[in-house]
Amino acid sequence: MGQITQQSPPLEESVGPVVQGGPRGFVAKFTVLKGAQRELWLTFLIKLFIISAYAITNKTLILWLSYDLGFSDQAAGALVGWVWAPAMTICTLLAGSLTDALGLRRTFFLGVTICLIARAVMVFGTIPWLVLAGGLFPLVIGEALGTPVLIAATRRYSTTRQRSISFSIIYMVMNVGYWIAGRIFDYVRQSLGEHGHLDLFGLQITSYRTLFMVSLGFELLLFPTIYFLRRGAEATEQGVIFTGEPVRHATGVLWRRVYLTIRDSARDTIALFKRLLGQSGFYRLLGFLLLIGFLKLIFLQMDYVFPKFGIRELGNGAPIGRLSNINYILIIVLVPIIGALTQKFSAYRMVVIGGAICAASVFVMALPTPWFQAPADGLFGKWIGHAYLRLQGGVHPYYVMIAIYISIFSIGEAFYSPRVYEYAAAIAPKGQEASYGALSYIPFLLGKLLVGSAGWLLAAFCPEHGPHHSGTMWLIFACAASVAPIGLLLFRSYIRVPEAGREQTS
Repeated sequence: MGQITQQSPPLEESVGPVVQGGPRGFVAKFTVLKGAQRELWLTFLIKLFIISAYAITNKTLILWLSYDLGFSDQAAGALVGWVWAPAMTICTLLAGSLTDALGLRRTFFLGVTICLIARAVMVFGTIPWLVLAGGLFPLVIGEALGTPVLIAATRRYSTTRQRSISFSIIYMVMNVGYWIAGRIFDYVRQSLGEHGHLDLFGLQITSYRTLFMVSLGFELLLFPTIYFLRRGAEATEQGVIFTGEPVRHATGVLWRRVYLTIRDSARDTIALFKRLLGQSGFYRLLGFLLLIGFLKLIFLQMDYVFPKFGIRELGNGAPIGRLSNINYILIIVLVPIIGALTQKFSAYRMVVIGGAICAASVFVMALPTPWFQAPADGLFGKWIGHAYLRLQGGVHPYYVMIAIYISIFSIGEAFYSPRVYEYAAAIAPKGQEASYGALSYIPFLLGKLLVGSAGWLLAAFCPEHGPHHSGTMWLIFACAASVAPIGLLLFRSYIRVPEAGREQTS
């Protein structure tokens, strides 16, 4: 589910109205890229490499912690949900100011260098404390540096006329990266075996560390790509211009300059929240975003719960990546269509409708599997199981259930996810749109904290050994997701704020 979080500005702009109608207007949206600077195309390629590396790592992380490092379901879930993932969100908030201080190109190189070293440690290291301290935790910093840089780069390297379609392409490339990661995730696991090994110069690299090696390969491709970004380049309507990249602390010892820059970034972020705390609209938006966090729980479990569930219910080598790819394909198609068809409706209403659809989709997974045996044996099951997933033999009912669940969820996600960021921008006081937009990380932070407890649900209802009651686990997830649409309806008079340019009743 294409991590729409970390791309709020792209989505906010990508679903905007099309000025010129018909096929000609559609083609015109792309022809504005004619003559775009090479830095913009390189930014698209950088996005593809970064997302592919990140998505492979994210899908593999929980399996690697349990099967390579020996963490229990509970410990692995808590480490990812309560430490690693929230730390990445916090570092991402700080990284925006750091980018402003160091400049795009320097920040790109810094982030990729950190990720390269961290991924190498995770590939070749086997000592738990070493791979966590030297690999997993530094990776937080490196990954966090990529998000604000890509957003800033897309703005800097596109002209005003190119900006909307550029962010749309960034969003599309993001989902393509997730799709590539899903295919690689399945291919490596099915080629080497779920718990197999790759013999590399006498080293026995496990299947999950091999997946990290693939992400390391994507990271290596980033160096020559970033190298071709021209220092200080900026796109304007008159052509490319070159300006010096800002350096907040230009003199002194390197480590001292880095420390001062990080300190200033933290101060900037704290000052932002202090300013927001004095505005009544902030607390309403905060309530809105906290409720959205319960929907993000379902999005996040696809990386941190679904892989283990799929392997334990469907067997080693189950095509988990291909199943997840249903979402990425549908989102690419549905977001612009639904965005165009629902422009006249308020963002708040669309979030409620989309949230209700998402919550309802999870209840499909809580239904008894025998109810779906007939569809699994029929045409639909053959199409999903044999044609799309390329399974051999009978099709387990869960394959049909998962396909239905992800398809319905994707429809709901297309309704609500882009509009969350639109709502934040629409209610922001004039001149503070960026500050309010930065708050869009809050739902993911809450979702990550919630998903940290999912390890206990896996251990209780879908353990590696023993009887499974997975339907109960999914029922708990469905009820948690339902908190969002129900809360948005019940408390709308308290948390809903008039949106600029829309009637409250729309």
